[in-house]
Amino acid sequence: MKSLLVIAGIAKSGKTMLAKNLQAAFDLERVPVQVSEEIQKLPLASALLVTTPTDEKSLVQTRTLIDELSSKIRRDRIFVVFNEYDVAQKMDPHRIKAQLACNILGAIPQHALVAQAEQEHVTLIASYPQSLPAKYVMKLKDVLLSKHIVEIAQNEILQATGTEGPTYSSIQPRVVKPEVVGKDPQVKLKRKILDQLVEELNLKKLDTETGNDPKKIALLRQRTKQAILAIMQRENIAIADRTAARLFVQDILDEALGLGALEKLLADPAVTEIMVNRKDQIYIEKNGKIQLVPLNFTSDEQLLGIIERIVAPLGRRIDEKTPYCDARLPDGSRVHAIIPPLSLTGPVLTIRKFSKTPFSIQDLIRFGSLTDEIADFLRAATESRQNIVVSGGTGTGKTTLLNVLSSFIPASDRIITVEDSAELRLTQPHVCRLESRPPNIEGKGAITIRDLVRNTLRMRPDRIVVGECRDGAALDMLQAMNTGHDGSLTTVHANNPRDCLSRLETLVMMAGMDLPSRAIREQIASAVNLIVQIARFSDGSRRITHISEVMGIEGDHIQIKDIVVFKQKGIDAQGRVYGDFIKTEHLPHFVMEIEQKGLRLPQGWTVKRRKSDFGEEE
Repeated sequence: MKSLLVIAGIAKSGKTMLAKNLQAAFDLERVPVQVSEEIQKLPLASALLVTTPTDEKSLVQTRTLIDELSSKIRRDRIFVVFNEYDVAQKMDPHRIKAQLACNILGAIPQHALVAQAEQEHVTLIASYPQSLPAKYVMKLKDVLLSKHIVEIAQNEILQATGTEGPTYSSIQPRVVKPEVVGKDPQVKLKRKILDQLVEELNLKKLDTETGNDPKKIALLRQRTKQAILAIMQRENIAIADRTAARLFVQDILDEALGLGALEKLLADPAVTEIMVNRKDQIYIEKNGKIQLVPLNFTSDEQLLGIIERIVAPLGRRIDEKTPYCDARLPDGSRVHAIIPPLSLTGPVLTIRKFSKTPFSIQDLIRFGSLTDEIADFLRAATESRQNIVVSGGTGTGKTTLLNVLSSFIPASDRIITVEDSAELRLTQPHVCRLESRPPNIEGKGAITIRDLVRNTLRMRPDRIVVGECRDGAALDMLQAMNTGHDGSLTTVHANNPRDCLSRLETLVMMAGMDLPSRAIREQIASAVNLIVQIARFSDGSRRITHISEVMGIEGDHIQIKDIVVFKQKGIDAQGRVYGDFIKTEHLPHFVMEIEQKGLRLPQGWTVKRRKSDFGEEE
């Protein structure tokens, strides 16, 4: 039995419009939720949505309706959705919440396309997906799922489209039998149509000829769509539901000319990682949680074709001779692919997505990754040219934090960035971006991070920002920090500040210079000023856990002192981690230097003076 969502409302409240569009939103991502306007089903419902306009008369009528319906469903399962909401209208949601005595879930804004879609007997989701009201419906769907308002059993199967598999939007990660996903009867139909498309159209050649010309791409999609419809007519393939038919054709188009099942995931801003383990097993990271999605490719060949479509424009190849490859999508998302014989389950694809709009320091404060005081401290540290290493594990947000720290560099400085895959997006005017290069088809021509770091020293940099130190380039980075290029930034994979120092030492050894450990530690101690440790917690949140100052070397050990530490106190009823950022009594050296120069101290940090023997402040 699928989860049930009942929608009710007073006359002309837009309940039918919302029901159709919300159902289309769930169907679009194959989430097994049934939306109904049948009040008799209310006792079985996961939740009741009550639509209402925002004028006073409608609100009074809606309150009466809610009171009547609360006898059939718990009041905490009733949620209000405003319809034809005027964004410019000054409205107090707290007053309305108290007036209706139930929670407000969201709103559908006023828009001419709402009436137009009703006249055309279509849904906004299917026909006008980029419109403002359609986006609000999709947002409403995400809220219903993320807040567990719609509860989906872990062992449910997707029946609406005939596809068996796990639910896309369940918050908790689950294990699903591998063979379940492959039983979609539509997969065979799609594979049949795709095979005939390949015979009738030389799609690989046509796709290459379009280049990046939008007009040519649009013409090719239209031509391919007509060919798909012709094949469906010839093979007597018919899908009764208009919306389902449109999605069926769209899926084939995406796989023939786009990135197939990945198109929907790439379009979802809440998805940060896509992990294709094989053609019929796709995991994502959404809202910090790993989950299996009921999407699949028709065959290994189709998945391999999509991988080739990603890497070919970058002049890279993937085949049995070179069975792995790093690349990036046009939007900057990082891609890694590995294929047989190295992969035993077929082609494997991993995509690390990046926000279209880079996160700012205010975003990180809003996420709880740090506080205003810590943000101001990091600003002061960057502006005062401290050499900073951002340390953390995989997926903890190191690159995001590095990008935010880089935004504090003054616009007057010449900045040179060095990366494996270009991910940093600095807004300063004087920026040179360098990217390493893998070997060509003959296995020659590789340019490493280390090569690029050495080159930056001849480019008159004020600041050097290295996306990640992962090999002998760490030695060149440390030497740059020690030779007048203060204020440089980089990231390192490590679990805590002490491990970060050990990791740097190991990376320097990889440079092959045969330096004694003592010399390496002296290089690290004199080059690195601050280590900013970031971690990912069990609820998917990322937080700065330590800010530590490197104090120099005593004996054979590098001395560090914590400036800020995050102390986790526990986990609340919603599974969210909570705790406090605690400042230690240690005052960083650069804060005292700032104070001596008469510059503004970071918020919350003060220099304590002591009286000398002559009674004067020092």
